[in-house]
Amino acid sequence: MDEVYVLYRDRPEWKDVQPVPQDDGPYPVVQIAYSEKFRDCYDYFRAILKSDERSERAFKLTADAIDLNTANYTAWHYRRILLADLKKDIREEIKFVNAVIAETPKNYQVWHHRQVLLERLNEPADVLELTAKVLDDDAKNYHAWQHRQWGIQCFKLWEHELEFVDKLIRVDLRNNSAWNQRHFVVKRTTGFTDPVIERELLYTTSFIRRAPNNESAWNYLQGIMSERNLRDFPNVKVFCDELLSGSIRSPFLLALQVDIAEDEATAGDQAAIDRGIEICTALATKDDTIRRNYWSYRQRRFEALRQGQAS
Repeated sequence: MDEVYVLYRDRPEWKDVQPVPQDDGPYPVVQIAYSEKFRDCYDYFRAILKSDERSERAFKLTADAIDLNTANYTAWHYRRILLADLKKDIREEIKFVNAVIAETPKNYQVWHHRQVLLERLNEPADVLELTAKVLDDDAKNYHAWQHRQWGIQCFKLWEHELEFVDKLIRVDLRNNSAWNQRHFVVKRTTGFTDPVIERELLYTTSFIRRAPNNESAWNYLQGIMSERNLRDFPNVKVFCDELLSGSIRSPFLLALQVDIAEDEATAGDQAAIDRGIEICTALATKDDTIRRNYWSYRQRRFEALRQGQAS
């Protein structure tokens, strides 16, 4: 049977504390209709903040305050102060915070609290396992990805991360967060050396062939190519031509061709200017009309290059 909740004002051990009501000013506008339980708990929480009480009962009170509002930064901050002062078991606190994450996985404060705990513990604990579990429920949870990236960097947990990311991409090749993580890992481990670039190009183009309108893979491809001049990737240009010859008119494919053409045009290739203008016209009028103004702007840039070369 569940324990009956008792308001703080009715608890004998809190009789010595004068609660501090919330001050909304003399003329409150659109007051929040707090429940009696919420108002009671936070009146006592404000009281211990005011007196700076460092006790076991204050620590327990922060748990109730957090349960009522997991996004309350002050409650988490004061709990961290008490954790240190009372020399609480950090591993037990990690269990507490993991339970909160299970209920509110998109709460910044709880993830920050967890990071501070691992910093104090100076070990990764279950950072990979927990974030993998959260990402299994929501593969694009920004907070989980941020926490995972921090943990990997802080504790040097790079070894199997590419394998983890590869599994996510194979489950959902449109998972832009997983593609971003792949770039994050490669950039900070091997770096984009020539052999790595070749490997990553083969990897990425294989997924583009499966889903030519998948923006995530195209963005990753451009991220790889940004490590060099775009004209230094003739094999990518051939790949794009193959897709076009197969009647694929993906706006992301055409956009990359525009970027390549502009890079070649700035190096003095007149034919690239003509090609860039042609593709921009197609994008503005047929293939990506929602961004027609942008493609018209890009077309004018090619025309300016033409005029500059002619003068």
